[in-house]
Amino acid sequence: MSDFALEVTLREITRENLRSILRLKVALHQEQFVASNAVSLAEAHFEPELPWFRAIYAGEVPVGFLMLEYNAEEQFYFLWRLMLDERYQKHGYGRRALELLFAYVKTLPNADALYTSCVPAEGGPGPFYEKMGFVYTAEEEDGELYMRRTL
Repeated sequence: MSDFALEVTLREITRENLRSILRLKVALHQEQFVASNAVSLAEAHFEPELPWFRAIYAGEVPVGFLMLEYNAEEQFYFLWRLMLDERYQKHGYGRRALELLFAYVKTLPNADALYTSCVPAEGGPGPFYEKMGFVYTAEEEDGELYMRRTL
């Protein structure tokens, strides 16, 4: 079966799939760009504005993780994490996962844009985000450049 024939879904992380999500890793040279899934899940449980996170599946195989920060009162939606295991990159799974995220965010109150940020370095995710419709804003924080995508 080709990669593009596999259905990509965003699924809740449960006791049953937690270990497989924790085993997912980016390539060594990408570790500077994204925290481990263990760190992300810990943050998700202690940050009040990180209420939504999902495992990315291709068919029945976990391939990645994403996490959304949002504050409905302030109408602010931010892709906090997106990671794909190094074995599953360049198969279209990240693109499809973001399309699913865009569709989900559109259902939230007054959601007209999604933000993210990235480290501006060779091998970073900036070019991928640009292909997905994000554009750089003038904002920067802690060495990361902010990006915005209109929904």
